[in-house]
Amino acid sequence: MKTILLLFVSNIFMTCAWYGQLKWKIFEGKALWLIILMSWGIAFFEYALMVPANRIGYANGLTGYQLKIIQEVITLVVFVGFAWVVLGEKLTWNYAVSFAMILGAVYFAVGVKPGSPSGH
Repeated sequence: MKTILLLFVSNIFMTCAWYGQLKWKIFEGKALWLIILMSWGIAFFEYALMVPANRIGYANGLTGYQLKIIQEVITLVVFVGFAWVVLGEKLTWNYAVSFAMILGAVYFAVGVKPGSPSGH
C-alpha cells in the first residue's frame, strides 16, 4: 500500500510538470528553456517519491514489470483527473476503452503467475 501511495503522489507531481505548463498562468510568456527548468523543478519531487516507491515495492516482492505496469495505470488515473479539472477535457469512450485495456494489463501482470495456466 505504501508503494501505491508513493506512486500516486509522485505521478501527481509528474503530471503537473509535464502538462501544467499547458494551462497554468505562471508559465505564460516564459521562454521555453525557463518552462523546461520550472517543469524540471516540479518533476524533482516525482523522482523523490518514485525511487523509494519502486525500492519498497521491489523489496516487498513486486517485479520490475509489475511496478512499471502499476505505475502506468496510476499515471493514467491521475492524468484523467488532471485533464478533466485543469485542461477541461472530457474522457471520451475511446479513451475509456483504452484505459480498460490497460487495466487488463495490470491483471495479467500482477494476477497471473508465469507458468500457471489458471493464473494462480
